[in-house]
Amino acid sequence: METVTGTVTHDPPHAAGGRQGRPLIVTEDAVLLDDLLRLCAAAGATPEVHHSVPQQRGGWESAPLVLVGDDAARRVRGAARRRGVVLVGRDQDDSGVWRRAVEIGADHVLVLPDGEQWLVDRIADVAEGVGRPALTVGVVGGRGGAGASTLACALAVTSAREGLRTLLVDADPLGGGLDVLLGGETVEGLRWPAFAASRGRVGGGALEESLPELHRLRVLSWDRGDCVAIPPQAVRAVLAAARRRGGTVIVDLPRRIDDGIAEVLAQLDVGLLVVPAELRAVAAAGRVASAVGMVLRDLRVAVRGPYAPGLDDREVARLLGLPLVGEVPVESGLLRPDGGKAPPGASARGPLARFCKEFWERSMTEAGTA
Repeated sequence: METVTGTVTHDPPHAAGGRQGRPLIVTEDAVLLDDLLRLCAAAGATPEVHHSVPQQRGGWESAPLVLVGDDAARRVRGAARRRGVVLVGRDQDDSGVWRRAVEIGADHVLVLPDGEQWLVDRIADVAEGVGRPALTVGVVGGRGGAGASTLACALAVTSAREGLRTLLVDADPLGGGLDVLLGGETVEGLRWPAFAASRGRVGGGALEESLPELHRLRVLSWDRGDCVAIPPQAVRAVLAAARRRGGTVIVDLPRRIDDGIAEVLAQLDVGLLVVPAELRAVAAAGRVASAVGMVLRDLRVAVRGPYAPGLDDREVARLLGLPLVGEVPVESGLLRPDGGKAPPGASARGPLARFCKEFWERSMTEAGTA
């Protein structure tokens, strides 16, 4: 059990199957009820309100989150024990709140107004039906022209084709735009500059619906304006919202590490370092790996041919001291001057799509989501 007197992070109890749920409020305190209704509105949730344990069958047990006013603790004392019960009060000096929390089996004791932001985040998780977070993969080139953006797009296209909710994030403002690579630079939807002022929590559903949809996936890219930097807190809020939606998130990373990119790296599950198999690329990739590895623990190497004399994919991985994902195959259609009409990985039978599908199958198994 935990007392919340400020903004903290805590994993919410998941609604069954990731479905949306309505929080339950139990209180007769009119002032407290007004505050809780205000916080629910801020989180985009419509609660059920009762003065005591609901009479209808399953009402107490099925609510994904129960907010019990300190005034109602005695009235819910006999209710079935369950997770996701928060005892809400106002008196910081009332030591008896701990005893009442134990009596009702509360997970947390929340004191208003200090704990308001924590509670808004918790209620918003319920409103969004938060389930397992997205498997989040970053792709970075060992040197310029390594093919990281191509691989990132192919991973995203493959993920979407497999039926997963997929978001492709362009974290490189100087890369020309992944929406261009996917042939969707004119498709309506928000780009990164629209989120520059984001603070606190960004709604995952609202984020997804606001972004361009291309090839059955959502894309967060850059516009053609002058904005080339997003505040770190905005990057953190946007990527956290994307991860809460589940599925997969693929991030195309620049080779430089600034505060915003450090926020991205901190939320990645795995990183792929794309390295052409030639000595200068390996040397450059070593410096990139050193910088990225300061934040990201799980960094792996994906090698791209053709191979310089004396090198193969295993030797490149050995020189870099990184686990080997495999050899990234060349997709011949992407070598045409116009880049082809289809995005990278569009052909399910192509070698690049097969590489990406095998990567997702292994990664999902490792993550326990297969």
